Amino acid sequence: MYLKHLNILNYKNISQAELPFCDGINCFVGPNGAGKTNLLDAVYYLSFCKSYFNSVDSQNICHSEDFFVIQGGFDRSDSDEQIYVALKRNQKKQFKRNKKEYSRLSEHIGLLPLVMISPSDERLIVEGSDQRRKYIDSVVSQYDKSYLEKIIRYNRALLQRNTLLKKSDRLNSGLNAQLDVWDEQMVLLGEKIFDERTAFIEQLVPVFRDFYEHICGGHEAVDIVYISHFQKGDVLEMLRENRERDVILGYTTKGAHKDDLQFLLSGKAVKREGSQGQKKSFLIALKLAQYEFLSRFNGFGPILLLDDVFDKLDQERGNRLIQLVSQDRFRQIFITDTQKKRLGEIVEKTGKENRFFEVVDGAVKIQE
Repeated sequence: MYLKHLNILNYKNISQAELPFCDGINCFVGPNGAGKTNLLDAVYYLSFCKSYFNSVDSQNICHSEDFFVIQGGFDRSDSDEQIYVALKRNQKKQFKRNKKEYSRLSEHIGLLPLVMISPSDERLIVEGSDQRRKYIDSVVSQYDKSYLEKIIRYNRALLQRNTLLKKSDRLNSGLNAQLDVWDEQMVLLGEKIFDERTAFIEQLVPVFRDFYEHICGGHEAVDIVYISHFQKGDVLEMLRENRERDVILGYTTKGAHKDDLQFLLSGKAVKREGSQGQKKSFLIALKLAQYEFLSRFNGFGPILLLDDVFDKLDQERGNRLIQLVSQDRFRQIFITDTQKKRLGEIVEKTGKENRFFEVVDGAVKIQE
């Protein structure tokens, strides 16, 4: 699968762009703040129906404009897919596949698999558990639509339970009866979510370790450990035992919405012990493992977006990364960099077809 062309109107600082891409490596070069990352984000939007960086759609409209439009033409398993998204201020977003609008955006997720590697991925390491849960859910949802539906239903039940808790100042028989209903739903859905998250992590970790070893030369041991209340006993009983505490706090303290991942380097938390280069290597290996996982499931490679990946990597790790993406299993790749000469030398080593685009103040032109 690959993206053949991309048309943009008023998306972030890109007022207009019509870009033809090659079925290889496409490079966006230019100074910081020029709009290189915004171009990658537009590609990401066509796959996930949202921005990678800003979930408030109206804030992605170019300043002083009233709308944005993104259109992309994809070759997917030798068939053409035309994807169109448009948003006007204070109106519902339109998302269309081959001129037919989706009734639910969740129907689109997984059609165009994509993996994004960005400096902002550091939030997976340094921020709270919600970031790591979102990561798991975004990957599993790309190959299992029923999983996404379970997440949606679980979050609705959690919202209802939390609403009851916030409105109450003490437990009583009426509140207990209502909580029983939502607790049972959360546990039923939560067990299924836990099983699918467990299966995903078990398959991901060995591939992740292989990629990290390749990037770092095999000198460091890494691991990812999944943590869930469902590993510790009867979650339904936990919910009942913690009701008084939950009423005081005004939210639910047990369940699948509290799951987390531990990222470990030589048995210690990467967050505390890892250098900038080690953290970046860890995240790149994680995302490449995600790429491999989705490739095996779909039978073809996702689109790979690499945003400023060579910053904070020493030359040795950068060279090993290039060796990896030079392999045939990586098909279409988009890369951003501030240094055209450096990126040109890197891309030349891959032997892949390539195309360069210069980005200056939101304007994009092909480099001949």
